[in-house]
Amino acid sequence: MCRKHIAGVSAYGLVLMVLSSIAVGQQPATQQEDVRQLREQLKATERRLAESEGKLRDLSVVVEGLQRQMASLNGESVDKTLSAPQIAGYDHAATRSSEDLELLNAKIEEHQQTKVESTSKFRVKLSGMFLLNVFGNAGYVDEIDVPRVAYPRPPAASDGSFGASVRQSIVGITGYGPELGGARTSADLQVDFFGGLSSGYSGYSSGIARLRLARMRMDWNRTSVSGGLDTLFFSPNSPTSYMTVAEPAFASSGNLWTWTPMLRVEQRATIKDVVWKFEGGILDYSGYTGYYQDFRYPTPGESSKQPAYSIRISGNGRSEDHPISFGIAGIIAPQTFPGNNTVNGWGGLLDWKTPLAPHLELSGEYFAGKGIGGLGGVGLVSTQNQTYQYLATTAPTIAKISTLGGWAQLKATVNSRNEFNVAAGYGGFNSSNLRNAAATDASLLFVPARNQSMLINYVFKPRSDLVFSLEYRKLRTYDVLEEPYKADHVGAAAAFLF
Repeated sequence: MCRKHIAGVSAYGLVLMVLSSIAVGQQPATQQEDVRQLREQLKATERRLAESEGKLRDLSVVVEGLQRQMASLNGESVDKTLSAPQIAGYDHAATRSSEDLELLNAKIEEHQQTKVESTSKFRVKLSGMFLLNVFGNAGYVDEIDVPRVAYPRPPAASDGSFGASVRQSIVGITGYGPELGGARTSADLQVDFFGGLSSGYSGYSSGIARLRLARMRMDWNRTSVSGGLDTLFFSPNSPTSYMTVAEPAFASSGNLWTWTPMLRVEQRATIKDVVWKFEGGILDYSGYTGYYQDFRYPTPGESSKQPAYSIRISGNGRSEDHPISFGIAGIIAPQTFPGNNTVNGWGGLLDWKTPLAPHLELSGEYFAGKGIGGLGGVGLVSTQNQTYQYLATTAPTIAKISTLGGWAQLKATVNSRNEFNVAAGYGGFNSSNLRNAAATDASLLFVPARNQSMLINYVFKPRSDLVFSLEYRKLRTYDVLEEPYKADHVGAAAAFLF
């Protein structure tokens, strides 16, 4: 019984008592006795209503506790999808079995009040994160609020910068549909404001809305099928950072993250307290396409007339307090460049998350291959453009050079409110091959041969919907001639999750 209904019943009782008191002086003694009994019944009803209100307060405390548990499960890392809030309601880490997560979700959904109504009358949930970032840079970087690589400073440019941004704030909506063929159906959509800068005096402060994720899911007890713009299922982990949410930490420094359209199938099996996941999917892999195209031309991956293919096998523990997971994955990414120049890209990946002590956790990933730089693990920012020269000559040359990268993070969780994270990442090409290729293509001189990042941050969560963080990051980027460029990034973040 909701509070509004309780209040309505109480008001109705008061009116009835007043009317009955008026009638007392006008009715015989027998009717007065009936009215007295009615008054006693109303008093008993009000006592029961007061008890119900107390139970509702106790129930709200239970719901808040369940929400904090879910927040702690989904907040292990600010990952590629959301990073801070798991708006999609879907966590790749699998620190506990899907059955346990579904049970916990069901408990919360049973007690939560629906606040958003859809035309289909099915339940819809609005969520998101307001994120304020204040930052300062020492050195010259590609993007001052979310730096990925360091560059040589132009003669007339400043050697540092200071600013603030809310462009990494996120808004998401999740819809829950009917069962279909025994599967629970759902869909979610997520938007941030990192799609570019608008014109005018306020352009640098007000970013353009950008679609991050848009996917639909069908979930059976041990099988799931999803499709749409999604995270890379074969690269599920990301370092924890509230300063890089628009793109996850160590993008261009060993973290494969690029969101891309895909169709994915997942099969789960539990053997001796280990949840095994078998995942496979096809991707619309863009490859080394230009960043600034205004029209939808075929990318090198799409020009191959087939998708990219990937599989992943992982083992996951069921413990909430000490989550553990290990995965191995592979990807094949065919690409066709102008002039019918075909490159068969491929990659192998390892990912892990394991406790080292009661309050320490080690996570990370490692990859090797060629032609997979378009997934975001290496620095390519300064070279990608829409010229025919780049697509016909530079891009296929880069795709044929082997790549190597990865990252690792040590998380120290003091308690539910305080944690520290230290992480380092690396992503680069075979330097000698890149240097030899640059002898005939001067554009390759601007490709970062190696890109290294290191971060340390402190995360404070006074409650489940508030997060504050301080972070320091060091960037070091090497060009083909092994010349290093350095930059330092210091920032503070304040997030409100809703």
